[in-house]
Amino acid sequence: MRLRALLDTDALGLRLLGGEDELDRTVRGVMTTDLKDPSRYLSGGELVLTGLAWRHGAADSEPFVRILAAAGVAALAAGEAELGDIPEDLVLACVRHRLPLFAVHESVAFATITEHVVRQVSGERAGDLAAVVDRHRRMMTSGPAGGGPDVVLDLLGSDLDLRAWVLSPTGRPIAGSKLAGAALPADVSAKLAAEHLAAARTGRRGPHRVLVGTTTYSLFPIRSSGRSAAASRDVRETVLSDWLLAVEADAGDWPAERLDLLQGVTQLIAVERDRRDAARTVRRRLAQEVLELVQTGAAPAEIAARLRVAAPVLLPGLGAAPHWQVVVARVEWDGGDIDGGPVAQSLLEEILVDPLTSGPEHSDRIAVAHTGEEAIALVPLPAVSAEHDGSESGILADTLLEAVRDPLSAGLNDDGRLTLGVSAAVHSAEGLRGALEEARHARRVAAARPGRVCAAGHQELASHVLLLPFVPDDVRRAFTARLLDPLRDYDRRHRAELIPTLEAFLDCDGSWTRCATRLHLHVNTLRYRVGRIEQLTGRDLSRLEDKLDFFLALRMS
Repeated sequence: MRLRALLDTDALGLRLLGGEDELDRTVRGVMTTDLKDPSRYLSGGELVLTGLAWRHGAADSEPFVRILAAAGVAALAAGEAELGDIPEDLVLACVRHRLPLFAVHESVAFATITEHVVRQVSGERAGDLAAVVDRHRRMMTSGPAGGGPDVVLDLLGSDLDLRAWVLSPTGRPIAGSKLAGAALPADVSAKLAAEHLAAARTGRRGPHRVLVGTTTYSLFPIRSSGRSAAASRDVRETVLSDWLLAVEADAGDWPAERLDLLQGVTQLIAVERDRRDAARTVRRRLAQEVLELVQTGAAPAEIAARLRVAAPVLLPGLGAAPHWQVVVARVEWDGGDIDGGPVAQSLLEEILVDPLTSGPEHSDRIAVAHTGEEAIALVPLPAVSAEHDGSESGILADTLLEAVRDPLSAGLNDDGRLTLGVSAAVHSAEGLRGALEEARHARRVAAARPGRVCAAGHQELASHVLLLPFVPDDVRRAFTARLLDPLRDYDRRHRAELIPTLEAFLDCDGSWTRCATRLHLHVNTLRYRVGRIEQLTGRDLSRLEDKLDFFLALRMS
């Protein structure tokens, strides 16, 4: 707003004492002070209100006004309640520094002026921001991305002083304004996501206000602007994939203009969301092609060729072919009237991203297909030496849902269920079919458990379970390969005879002396080989359970 507009408002009780030629200055804020040096609190463009408590004599006016002028304030308004008429030395100092000076009638409270200025400035900022958002929207809908959600959130921060974040349905941070500073704490993000999903399931209109501790947040849904979303007739088809805008403010008393502005911001972010979703098409197609080859029993060489195509897309610059894991997800709704495959596909693309990472680009390393009610993820892992130490790497089922279980449970409400199964890592195309069946079987183990969100991994397919008749042969083969392939690979490269050593050790019931005698080895050599077997497989041959697993694996091979 302009200084001139202040004089046109009778309720403010302002009287101009000097600076008539400067009334077209823009007011960007208001500050009340009685400090002799308030410069540290000034950023320029303020209307400074003062009760003159800093003035003890005529000599004080010149340095005070000089400080204000150097800080670039728009004008000074001095109250008449303390001294009556404004001192002449202050008037002259303002004239010398070309600083407009107003007298404030004793009947007018500084709070009245502050409220008026803040209301006017905020309204004008919102109008300016709305114009910027509108231009940005037109740019993004007709051409390349204009910087992503962060740009829009920075506008909210700089022009409306709003701290805001874009969150995924699991609470993972997608973007945040510079004003927001550090990302929201994980527990706060998860709670906001859960509240958003719960509100969406009940059909309540946004924004949704949530109190976390002593802070109020307003949550605005970011719905896809694509035609598929517009045609959706059931919230369950999108609720588990929509982003949300979390603003650290109470929108309950906002005027309609500001609410409309925030809705415009969500629409703008939705355009960027749709653009990024479209980029997933290539990865989804790769996953679908590999899945079809695996399920139709294609030759391993053909599958391997397709994996070589997928690896550079998912892990650019990797160089060596990665290992792969398979994750199977299923979303089921009571009544069975919703197609769960696409829902599970979008959800799996989200929950496989490390929850500690921010931004959307990390999902570029995940390829997810869906067939029927299932979603199947093909997750590449960086290639490691076959001489690894046997420690677990990649995705682990018991930690997969740790950060997202509460939000997803809220979105599934009382009529939905998510179950996941995770395979072990496989090192070749030959193992991919077994990994798929292993992940599917693990998902069925998870489905047998109570709860809205459940997951199971290959570690839970214990050897005694493999004796049951309903376990598919591919799962048995995957179990055997996972346990013995590291040993076979090591033997092939080093002629170490670890497999024969393992067989002899088990036949001798773990007796070091008898086994060493049978193999014509020194006991220390035998201990070295057994130690290498344990290192490569992560097992302990002093444990009965691990001995049983090796025994079964050798017999089934």
